[in-house]
Amino acid sequence: MAGCCAVLGAFLFEYDTPRIVLIRSRKVGLMNRTVQLLILAYVIGWVFVWEKGYQETDSVVSSVTVKAKGVTMTNTSKLGFRIWDVADYVIPAQEENSVFIMTNMVITMNQTQGFCPEIPGKTTVCETDANCTAGSAGTHSSGVATGRCVSFNGTLKTCEVAAWCPVEDDTEVPKPAFLKAAENFTLLVKNNIWYPKFNFSKRNILPNITTAYLKTCIYDAKTDPFCPIFRLGKIVEYAGHSFQDIATEGGIMGIQIKWNCNLDRAASFCLPRYSFRRLDTRDTAHNVSPGYNFRFAKYYSDPNGAEHRTLIKAYGIRFDIIVFGKAGKFDIIPTMINIGSGLALLGVATVLCDVIVLYCMKKRYYYREKKYKYVEDYEQVGCLLNSQQAGRPKRLTSPASCTSGENPVHLGVLSTQAVTHHFHHPLHFWTICTNICFILFFRWTHPLKSSLRASLVAQLVKNLPAMQETWVRSLG
Repeated sequence: MAGCCAVLGAFLFEYDTPRIVLIRSRKVGLMNRTVQLLILAYVIGWVFVWEKGYQETDSVVSSVTVKAKGVTMTNTSKLGFRIWDVADYVIPAQEENSVFIMTNMVITMNQTQGFCPEIPGKTTVCETDANCTAGSAGTHSSGVATGRCVSFNGTLKTCEVAAWCPVEDDTEVPKPAFLKAAENFTLLVKNNIWYPKFNFSKRNILPNITTAYLKTCIYDAKTDPFCPIFRLGKIVEYAGHSFQDIATEGGIMGIQIKWNCNLDRAASFCLPRYSFRRLDTRDTAHNVSPGYNFRFAKYYSDPNGAEHRTLIKAYGIRFDIIVFGKAGKFDIIPTMINIGSGLALLGVATVLCDVIVLYCMKKRYYYREKKYKYVEDYEQVGCLLNSQQAGRPKRLTSPASCTSGENPVHLGVLSTQAVTHHFHHPLHFWTICTNICFILFFRWTHPLKSSLRASLVAQLVKNLPAMQETWVRSLG
């Protein structure tokens, strides 16, 4: 118990102060300036110039509306001659930040509720009624089985189901795509953005765009990079795919609008940047359930009141509009934080040079002796030396706290003798570990800005020489 109290008392009543040692060495001096130059290049070039560390930033708030245009015609044996406009191929009419364009379909016309043979499959082909289970309805069946085996065609029998008849047969997807002319359809994308922190708003239809220009322009990355009207075929082409291939089975395309604005400049420099990519990445080696499709029906009644429907399995391309970006504007707080972080990081050069000088150079023991100086309390040392010396030194002063009856050592003795006695303090080691753990915990549990994290780490690094000295002293 006494030992613990002694250690704790010594820990509380110690003080560390930096000591400046000027070392004349070309090698160490050049390394110190080189490291400082690299740190300055990082702070100025990366933090301030590239990352604009002097700015406060804000994320974009956006709204998007999309309008499709285009007309085509088809002439098939099932549907005959037919005109397709926006109301026919845009399903549904409005979506949030996206639009679906139907490019292909499997259509089953004049369905009514009744009893009919199921489409042939592994579980539906039968020979007798014993092969059919009444009341069963699998996940891939078209209806509920009646338990009877009926003729599907002249050579094949399947189980009968109660369903919308005739049942859909989607085993063959039309090739080429039913609406292959959709390649020439266009999308008008209207995007409004807002940065609430700076109360700045803008839209992608720029002030210099006129009504006449908007009626004739089509987006082109080189000639018309700010036209908000996109041809579907070009969107797929910019993403590196073929429109006719994706139109057959469908897919998902992304129209990305990037707003990165430097609000220290004029608002006219805040411009949208468009890019395109396919979102449903297609792996040719594992091409299971590819594309994008869904079903919908159109219901009607005949003159007798019987309900009918036309079932459509629609394949098409869904275009998702993705808006992202940030704006920055000068603010004194992040500027001062980054300047302080940069100055603190300069301590890395001192730590690195200390490691080289104190542990790697030939004269490291000499430099250690010059760098670390251990000084005990004057009153305690005076009493201790007076009690150990056989003769009495010349007396100039008498500290009041030295009550042993002996005169303290002369001040001139301390200036000529190296007093290196010190105490062992394991608590220093645990203090250093606690500080490091606290910074790491604070780093992971509080997502600070990179500049503030750098400042914390830099402060730790800057204090490493003093921590190292304390550690050496504690280990004896």
